[in-house]
Amino acid sequence: MSSRLLTLVHLSICVAAIVSTTTAFAADREGSFRPLFDGKSLAGWEGNEENFRVHEGAIVAGSLEAPIAHNEFLATTERFGDFELRLEAKLVGKGQNAGVQFRSERIKDHFEVIGYQCDMGMAQGKSIWGALYDESRRKRFLAQGDHEQLIQKVKSDDWNELVIRCQGPRIQIWVNGIATVDYTEADNKIPRTGFIALQIHGGEPAEASYRKIRLKRL
Repeated sequence: MSSRLLTLVHLSICVAAIVSTTTAFAADREGSFRPLFDGKSLAGWEGNEENFRVHEGAIVAGSLEAPIAHNEFLATTERFGDFELRLEAKLVGKGQNAGVQFRSERIKDHFEVIGYQCDMGMAQGKSIWGALYDESRRKRFLAQGDHEQLIQKVKSDDWNELVIRCQGPRIQIWVNGIATVDYTEADNKIPRTGFIALQIHGGEPAEASYRKIRLKRL
């Protein structure tokens, strides 16, 4: 066998080893996550089931046929502190607002919740996908991504990947691999634990869908 052929064989083996190692590493990283949604039922979640249903492996909130009276939230029965959450989300219809709550609590005798939200949709003509909103507390955006970049990367009426990572006071959010938020909470009195919840915003008809919901505690 010529030296050139030996070199090519050696390179092929090295490339195969790198690919195998990379694939195994990716599998290990994903394998450390556990599903929060079984794809078939709302087991492990609580909320107004008139507004949330399971369809084709996704949790679907809202309606395309009628306006939504007010915000609705489907919450995990389990609480989380430091974690990385991964899921896919889609928003269709005239209503252009939904999101994923985290480190949140229900407000007693009220449909609202209090806590952080990774937003989805549009507001005042700008994309708020991946924005960090403080629901029912400071009632404002704490951090937002770049509108022009999001307009290019977010898939309208289609599935988009969301990653939410909380570790201590630091909160990070990605949409389709784009970093939209890297926020450090300065107020130590704000709780660092709570449930995760899926939202459909009150207003014009819309459907928010969520699937492949999985989480790793940190």
